[in-house]
Amino acid sequence: MKFSSDLLVRARVCEAAQERYCVRFEDGSECDAEPAGVLRWSAELPAVGDWVRTRRADASLALIEQVEPRVSSVSRQRPGGRGVQVLAANVDLIVIVMGLDGDYNLSRLERYLVLAKDSGVEAFVALNKMDLRGDWLARLRDVRTIADHAIAISARESVAPIREAVRGRTAVLLGSSGAGKSTIMNALADETRQNTRPVRESDSRGRHTTVGRMLVDLPDGGALIDTPGLRELALRAGQDAVDDVFAGIAVLTERCRFRNCSHAGEPGCAVAAAVQSGELDTGRWTSYQKLLAEARYHERTVDQRAAAESKRKWKAIHKAVRHHPKYTR
Repeated sequence: MKFSSDLLVRARVCEAAQERYCVRFEDGSECDAEPAGVLRWSAELPAVGDWVRTRRADASLALIEQVEPRVSSVSRQRPGGRGVQVLAANVDLIVIVMGLDGDYNLSRLERYLVLAKDSGVEAFVALNKMDLRGDWLARLRDVRTIADHAIAISARESVAPIREAVRGRTAVLLGSSGAGKSTIMNALADETRQNTRPVRESDSRGRHTTVGRMLVDLPDGGALIDTPGLRELALRAGQDAVDDVFAGIAVLTERCRFRNCSHAGEPGCAVAAAVQSGELDTGRWTSYQKLLAEARYHERTVDQRAAAESKRKWKAIHKAVRHHPKYTR
């Protein structure tokens, strides 16, 4: 590929690990990349899936000078609350992969669904390893009560439903280690791009075989982003995203006699009546309360940070006005 040190060339980030990147240019060629000096001090570094403007330093290295505005992003709160981590950028579809072995966990799935709602990206659930469960159909029915779209597959035998859904789009695979994301990636790419390892028999968890995020162009069109298994999924979603996933519960809360009902024993509480009658599953109500509390905490934190930033900004403005020559004569 011919290049000029003065020319900004458009590319897409296809790998990222600790500020080391690989970018793919529009002609299909790739090279290593790193953020330019000005970008290192920006609010946010590139993520896999980002479209960027690069300047070629030499034949093997590009400097990322700009990140184009994102159409969408899938993000989580960094473990320990240390800011926001963008898992994938500019995606059209989230594929939540959950194993039908010991990885199966509806509460964790609800957390992933809230993340998807907050991102504004369409999502569907792929229940993997159906060959290991004789009762996979019952589990699929349970998942379909909380997810709009869900399928069951055995990734080692066929990934045809995912192939059809991804065709022509950029999708990201999310799920725990050992759920089968790398097996799905290899099957869709028709080659071994990611190593796979067996899960532990004790808990069906896998060791990380994917250590960085990777975007792969698919032979049938579209692209797929594989991600390392998420051991912790701290949400940064708002209350609206939680209510969207738990739409039935949100409707129930509006039927309570009192608008400020805490659903803790007040007379005329529609939620308590639904739990007592069996209309509302106790576990799902508990999950809703937990996720709603996280969302409210996140919103309070964002408001506090915004207020602090506004205070800092106006303090700087007032200081500048006081020291303006017009007012110091």
